[in-house]
Amino acid sequence: MSGKVKEAPQINENTPLLVIAGPMFLELLLGTMLNNIDTLMLSHYDEYAVGAVGNANNIMFMLNILFNIIATATGVVVAQYLGAKQYDKMNMIYTVAIMFNATFGTLLSIGIVLANPVFMAFLQVSPEMRPHCMTYIYIVGGGSFLMAVYNVLIQILRCNGFPKVGMYISIAINVINIGGNYLFLYGPLKHLNMGVAGVAISTVAARAVAVIAAFVVFYAVKIGKISLRYLKPFPFGLLMKMIKIGLPSAGENLSYNLYQMCLLSFINGMGNDSVNARVYCNSLISFAMLFSNSSAMATQIITGHLVGAGKEELAYKRVFKTLLTSMPITIALATINRLICPWTLRIFTNNEAIIAIGCSIMLVDIFVEIGRCLNMTFICSLKAAGAYIYPLIVGLCTMWGLGLTVGYGVGVLAGLGVAGIFMGTATDECIRGIIVMIYWYRKKWYGKAVVEKKEN
Repeated sequence: MSGKVKEAPQINENTPLLVIAGPMFLELLLGTMLNNIDTLMLSHYDEYAVGAVGNANNIMFMLNILFNIIATATGVVVAQYLGAKQYDKMNMIYTVAIMFNATFGTLLSIGIVLANPVFMAFLQVSPEMRPHCMTYIYIVGGGSFLMAVYNVLIQILRCNGFPKVGMYISIAINVINIGGNYLFLYGPLKHLNMGVAGVAISTVAARAVAVIAAFVVFYAVKIGKISLRYLKPFPFGLLMKMIKIGLPSAGENLSYNLYQMCLLSFINGMGNDSVNARVYCNSLISFAMLFSNSSAMATQIITGHLVGAGKEELAYKRVFKTLLTSMPITIALATINRLICPWTLRIFTNNEAIIAIGCSIMLVDIFVEIGRCLNMTFICSLKAAGAYIYPLIVGLCTMWGLGLTVGYGVGVLAGLGVAGIFMGTATDECIRGIIVMIYWYRKKWYGKAVVEKKEN
């Protein structure tokens, strides 16, 4: 097994950040575009279909958080074991991760199909949108197990030194998704009048191709093998270890989304212009934060390898080195976003009131992105080092104790509107970022590695 793994590019303290972060940035960019393709193409087909898919995607996003419980843990465990050069356990790790997520994903897919009417009632989907929404969930939700498997596979490929694979696959599924949407909505198959069902079929087909492509690469570059024989006897200890790592990350993501929903409820009370301004600004912000996100994810992989190899001091220095690269670029992107927003916002609207609100939001967002860059860099690195509980505790305290209260106080009570809500978010991100940076600086994460050290 060790000979096969060594054929892969080696990840160590000398690996340039952009070698991993660059392809991941493009992959995230393409993923962001893919998430908006269905909405964009449906907007010219049926306005009710757009809202229906938007509602359905809220449910799909929550599913993805659950799928990432094992996917996140896989990234940490694989990176550390590869760093420790314990190649004899890799096939077992790969098999456990893929088999568990495939089974878990299939059960959730069945569950979401059966619970479809319940979701419609809970979300209070309008009668006009409900048939479209249910159709989309039946098809995309029923095939959501594909994402569960893909999330694990792509983490394995990244940790083994193949970050470009995800980028190439993203290009392929974008082409498939756009082509499929065109066929069903405007092309040769439009006479079938499938609408949302056609878009959903295109999405599932693209995901199926992604899973097949990831498996092909996994075996083509000889990373390892997936076989039931590696589960005899079943490694319950490894599975519980992975769940223990993944659950705090899932809890943190779930808490963040609930927190954002509370902030959205404040904004909903400020009028339609405020709501629309937030939506348009988030579209611009999503592109600005891609670099800091990809840099943090790349650093997580490098940190995991170094910690697994017992090189904690090199990991310690490497994370600060990453920050010297990602922070200036993040600030530059956020600043450019603010400077050009009077023009970029006009892509969405000519309403001067919305543009004015948007400009104030984009100014505050510079500070949000500074804090977010700190957060993602150190939290991803702490998780890679095995310190996965501390980020959850800090996040719960700052999101609900600072972000929510400051946002409500400044945005609602003081009357600063959406910009005030974003000030609360900036407070949360910056304070949380400083706290986790101090934790990393004080080396409190030393000795929390997941991998067991071999005896000499």
